[in-house]
Amino acid sequence: MHKAIRTLGATLLLSVSSTAVLANTCGKLSIADMNWDSATLLAHVDQFILNQGYGCDAELVPGDSMPTSTSMIEKGEPDIAPELWTIFIRDALDKGVEEKRLRIAGTSLSDGGEEGFWVPQYMVDKDPSLATIQGIIKNASLFKHPEEPDVAGFYGCPAGWTCEITVSNLFRAMKLEEKGFEMIDPGSGAALSASLARAYDRKEPWFGYYWSPTPALGKYDMVKVDFGSGVDNNEYKNCTTQVDCENPKVTMYPPLPVHSVTTESFASKAPEAYQYIQQRSLSNADMNKLLAWMEDNQADGEMAMEHFLKNYPQIWQTWVSEAAATKIKKALSRLSLSRLFITPLRKKNYG
Repeated sequence: MHKAIRTLGATLLLSVSSTAVLANTCGKLSIADMNWDSATLLAHVDQFILNQGYGCDAELVPGDSMPTSTSMIEKGEPDIAPELWTIFIRDALDKGVEEKRLRIAGTSLSDGGEEGFWVPQYMVDKDPSLATIQGIIKNASLFKHPEEPDVAGFYGCPAGWTCEITVSNLFRAMKLEEKGFEMIDPGSGAALSASLARAYDRKEPWFGYYWSPTPALGKYDMVKVDFGSGVDNNEYKNCTTQVDCENPKVTMYPPLPVHSVTTESFASKAPEAYQYIQQRSLSNADMNKLLAWMEDNQADGEMAMEHFLKNYPQIWQTWVSEAAATKIKKALSRLSLSRLFITPLRKKNYG
């Protein structure tokens, strides 16, 4: 009888242990590789860390915000969307979470996406008042319009972009035209970046709209102008962002939520891997530097991943377990060693 009980107990223990192992098996999974630099960087980082540190078999699949989130809800794939700007798809995501199809794992950007009106740091160093909209208005004559020297110039959002609405409403709310400013349509994001780069290289005044994360804010030290209003979320939602806002009031831009989203099935079957996704987050400042490096080196997501993992261990090691970190370091060493002997073929999977 006692022998039978011990045998039964051992069998049950083995069964429980096997269930625990199965519950923590990562296995095959897919990661959305979005078509913008910050997202493709995170996708490649996630793939390498999950494969090398957690024994997953992760592959990258093409993705974009709306089709990826829709596919995750309706088809349960891909398993991971590393960077979703959730303000634009919040209703669909909330429904997916409510129906236990999705989990919002964590924040891709710890301080959220950032928008604002900016001036170069070197201007604020000379006159700290230029960090405020009052100081900007008082010194409007500094910001010469490139085509009309008698008018102050403010670089707005390119026509047709979503931010054109908010910038126009805030320009009106602060009565900047009455204060001598004319809004300049740069025509494109590249032209807006070029105007900033040109001013910075010449140490000339510049005042305009910009957003983060971007390569430009990784290259150039800029100061976000304080409107003196704080953030009024109701005003921003109900008026600042609306085309037909008749009487806009001043408000700072609220941070835009940027999340990592997974399927419920992935989170359930691979809790340790899911925990990594929960903890993986970058600040705007760090992401800006990485995007600047990508632009300067014409780097794709795979190259940027390798650069990040090799040069920022103080960041990524806080995201993973000690055991995973050891495995990832060994994989990076093997990757470095292979560079000495062969010209690597760029692959999407790291086995």
